[in-house]
Amino acid sequence: MAIGVREKKIIKASQVSIAGNALLSLLKIVTGIIAGSLAVVADGVDSASDIITSLVTLYTAHIIARPPDTKFPYGYNKADTIATKVLAFIIFFAGAQLAITSLNRLIYPVERMIPEPLAIYIIIISIIGKYLLSGYLKREGKKVESAMLIANARNMQNDVVISVSVLTGLIFTFVLKMPVIDVITALAVSLYIMVIAFRIFMQTNLEMMDGVDNEEIYRKVIKATYRVKGASNPHRIRARKMAYLYMIALDVEAEGDISLTEAHDIARRVENEIKKAVPNVYDVLVHIEPHGNVEPDEVFGVSEKDVGG
Repeated sequence: MAIGVREKKIIKASQVSIAGNALLSLLKIVTGIIAGSLAVVADGVDSASDIITSLVTLYTAHIIARPPDTKFPYGYNKADTIATKVLAFIIFFAGAQLAITSLNRLIYPVERMIPEPLAIYIIIISIIGKYLLSGYLKREGKKVESAMLIANARNMQNDVVISVSVLTGLIFTFVLKMPVIDVITALAVSLYIMVIAFRIFMQTNLEMMDGVDNEEIYRKVIKATYRVKGASNPHRIRARKMAYLYMIALDVEAEGDISLTEAHDIARRVENEIKKAVPNVYDVLVHIEPHGNVEPDEVFGVSEKDVGG
């Protein structure tokens, strides 16, 4: 199976992400244990979960490169939506485990030492490293229009916030001489991780239910249809996404006495106009109907009145 240019770039970006997160995770976990900082260990575990997310992205890139077949005639692009669901669960349970550990430390307190200053230096390195990684993934994601890479970049931007929170907690720990602040920071980080996981999970529901997050696409389809001579009243418009690609179906009215060849030509020109107006279209299905055709049972889809024309 040949892998396309887009998939190769996703694979490369995922490999860079895996390597970068592996290094940062190892540094933070080892340093957190040596320096006695649970918050730094928590941050290191979060980076370890990023390795898993990048591995899933890497594997998914190979899946979406597969050509359509009899089992999946539309191709494998929706694999990235399923992968995102998997990532959300992985991130959530990593955060939940950290929360349980932190709560145990608070409920069953033991004598704690002030973390070593080394923890602060490692967190600063982590902030710089995560910032550079997130910027790289965001640039590559926009170049190839990969929602997975962009989501991974956002996840790492969140990691920068987490590391800044850990750094702040460490500074207050040293200033106030209260080791418990380190544990409280770790708990806050774990809760933040779970919130992010929940948001990622909810964001994919729209695509799983064949919805779109921007109704402007319907206005573009309507305007594109009216640019075709002989086509009118675009209605029952259905748009759904497969990863970064759109599947669009609609009904269009035309004169009832035209030939099949003329109707086909109108449908073909409507399809071409829509592809010009809407980026990343996988396919357009145009159904031609005679003027005034009414089918009361077909209540699904979007019409001009629904989006204001």
